Amino acid sequence: MGIVCNAVGYIPPGNINLTAAQIALNKGLKQAYYFIISFSIVEMLFTFVIMRFVEWFASSMELDRIIDIAMIVVFLVLGFITWRSRKEMPKTDTSNKDSVRYGILLGVLNPMQVPYWLFLGTYLISHDWINTGTLSLSIFSIGSGIGAGIVLYGFARFAKYIQEKFTLSSYVINKSIAILFFALSAYHLIKVVYEQIIKV
Repeated sequence: MGIVCNAVGYIPPGNINLTAAQIALNKGLKQAYYFIISFSIVEMLFTFVIMRFVEWFASSMELDRIIDIAMIVVFLVLGFITWRSRKEMPKTDTSNKDSVRYGILLGVLNPMQVPYWLFLGTYLISHDWINTGTLSLSIFSIGSGIGAGIVLYGFARFAKYIQEKFTLSSYVINKSIAILFFALSAYHLIKVVYEQIIKV
């Protein structure tokens, strides 16, 4: 259940799967694997905490706005970092520790997973598909980490395949990913403005 649920959550383009693809293209698959493994481990812990306190998180009415604002910042920062590095040559000698640290950092700064698990977690628990016992949630969380890892691995491999198949330059790829990050940031900004100003 954990594998399937979290795999589905990482299929839509977002900051994590696009970052995995970018690392695979710019630094190679080995660095992407280090990133994916470290991120997946953090994801297991993240899922366990969210599922344990799903009712408390759901009771916070300001949570949606906080998450949208956080995503504006996250996507903007990732967009600027990617845009600045668009003309740089891929670094194949990057330390493994850099990819691991990056995976841990994005695993911690991953606010998009909060509303996902709030919705899905509430549904699963209320329908008795999983229970909130420590052992059950631990197994579910391990599955969620595996599910995230599988999808991110797929993104990394597919990105590398596309690069080799169409001989795309790192400049074009980084520029495209940066534009997508900016677009996602703009989406969350428009959503906040609409809900807090226009809709009122």
